[in-house]
Amino acid sequence: MSSPKIYPWVVVALLWVVALLNYLDRQMLSTMRPAMQLDIEELQLAVNFGRLMAVFLWIYGFVSPVAGIIADRFNRKWLIVGSLFVWSAVTFLMGYAQTFEQLYVLRALMGFSEALYIPTGLALIADYHSSRTRSLAIGLHLTGLYIGQALGGFGATIAATFSWKTVFMGFGALGMLYAIFLILFLKEKRPETGGNFGNEAAEKVPVQKAMKLLFSSGAFWIILLFFAVPSLPGWAVKNWLPTLFANNLRMDMAVAGPASTITIAISSLLGVILGGILSDRWVQRTIRGRIYVSGIGLGLTIPALVLIGLGDSVTAVIGAAFCFGFGFGLFDANNMPILCQFVPASYRATAYGMMNMTGVFAGAFITDMLGKSTDSGNLGRDFAILAGIVAVALIVQQTLLRPRQQ
Repeated sequence: MSSPKIYPWVVVALLWVVALLNYLDRQMLSTMRPAMQLDIEELQLAVNFGRLMAVFLWIYGFVSPVAGIIADRFNRKWLIVGSLFVWSAVTFLMGYAQTFEQLYVLRALMGFSEALYIPTGLALIADYHSSRTRSLAIGLHLTGLYIGQALGGFGATIAATFSWKTVFMGFGALGMLYAIFLILFLKEKRPETGGNFGNEAAEKVPVQKAMKLLFSSGAFWIILLFFAVPSLPGWAVKNWLPTLFANNLRMDMAVAGPASTITIAISSLLGVILGGILSDRWVQRTIRGRIYVSGIGLGLTIPALVLIGLGDSVTAVIGAAFCFGFGFGLFDANNMPILCQFVPASYRATAYGMMNMTGVFAGAFITDMLGKSTDSGNLGRDFAILAGIVAVALIVQQTLLRPRQQ
């Protein structure tokens, strides 16, 4: 298990569970509105539910750059353990919430604690893996996010059998126990070899210098753009696809939640694995290999969004959701590996924290907007409109982004 060849994959396995809990704890709320509104009447309005989902994203976004800066300067093992324990404790406490205000505060605290994980975990995996395995390792890790999202879809099903309070308390307790398990088996790694890229020594660069180096790079601005724009439909799908399924396909939420999240999760899982394997091979032949794979993924999401929004048959909508998830998986598996082609190891968590911020702010905006769209009956139409925005990001990515190394 401690072998230099085996342990990098052990790290992926250990963090896979953390990724699963990261998305499970945040996403199960999206399907439990029908059960929760019986006890908390403010949730009967979709706009209030949108506010509850969006506050997580706003806090998560503001904290993400700080989280990246911290991850480049402190022990990442303890940041991951602490982040997991805190957001799991918050999830547990949500089971005791009795008012909308209490849920709102706890949801904000969850955004703060969960923000520490993604830039920290991805930077740790990137340091354990070279360019030959980096996309696959990150893709496998991301399957944990998708499985967590899928399991979150069963929140309404479990709540119907037990209660929504039991759902929060049970998964919160599980996360706190796993944080203790990680203390024993997760190890920190800092690169030791020299050079400007790859597995170079990760010196602690002053924050001001790191920010100047990142934002003076035109490539980094392009990366921020093509990461943020697809986040609009990405978060729309995460937070509102169960509602769209229930409305357009006339399903009960206990069925629509699992149907939507499982469809996205399975297709995304296939996408990130294939995207990781294809990208790691393609980049050995051409330096733009990862960008080509990412672009193929974005291209697949464009027609999918139109059909998700405007389709009215089970076959069309579920098929479109599968296409979207698969394409988004190809895209998602390559974001951190593409970043590694432009940014030295010393700044990667900081850079990904900035990317996370722009993506999450886009998600907060679209989550809030689609809450209003739901109340006005325009949710499907607005999903379809997102396709045009993604097309612009795809053109910018493929035209302007030129990597410096593998």
